[in-house]
Amino acid sequence: MSGQKVAPFQFGAEDVEIESRETLFKGFFGMERLRLRHARFAGGYTEAFDREIFQRGDATCVLPYDPVRDEVVLLEQFRPGALGRNQSPWLLELVAGMDEPGETPEDVANREAEEEAGLTFKRLEKICHYLVSPGGTTEMVSLFCGQVDASGAGGLYGIEAEHEDIRAHVMAADEALRMISDGRINNAAAIIALQWLAMQRQRLKQEWS
Repeated sequence: MSGQKVAPFQFGAEDVEIESRETLFKGFFGMERLRLRHARFAGGYTEAFDREIFQRGDATCVLPYDPVRDEVVLLEQFRPGALGRNQSPWLLELVAGMDEPGETPEDVANREAEEEAGLTFKRLEKICHYLVSPGGTTEMVSLFCGQVDASGAGGLYGIEAEHEDIRAHVMAADEALRMISDGRINNAAAIIALQWLAMQRQRLKQEWS
């Protein structure tokens, strides 16, 4: 079978058989155990097997960019998932928030920009939607770049009742890109958005200025 050229995406959700679904935990997030089997590339179906799935909900992330000043706004905050590694658990990230029922990703983007950075987007451009870690969680991220005036940006933000403690940093786009290269920025949403900006920067300067 090696060397045979076959187009991708020959299977769909209808090629998965879920035998059982068990709720293991239900809180702000959830955990389920699925027993399933699915179609095989070589034909037939796999044997039934178990997988635990983290039900996290979807999120929206936005890279604030000022095309006139060629600056971005990044948020620094503590993340417990980064503990135990050879780095600071305070990360530089994008404006971000969980999607609430009835909200569009654009609604989330604008709400979180005000809450987390005191920003207002003049316009939003979709970068992509991506699955964060589909081997174990359902989360989908809607990723945008948003036009801002960064001249007065920066400072301390966050909702204390939600245990948010955020510092907004304004920096040159080139500096943010260097932070990817040297590993100071190592979270997926920020990396994807900044690499997209590197490709689209000249166009945005022309169209957004």
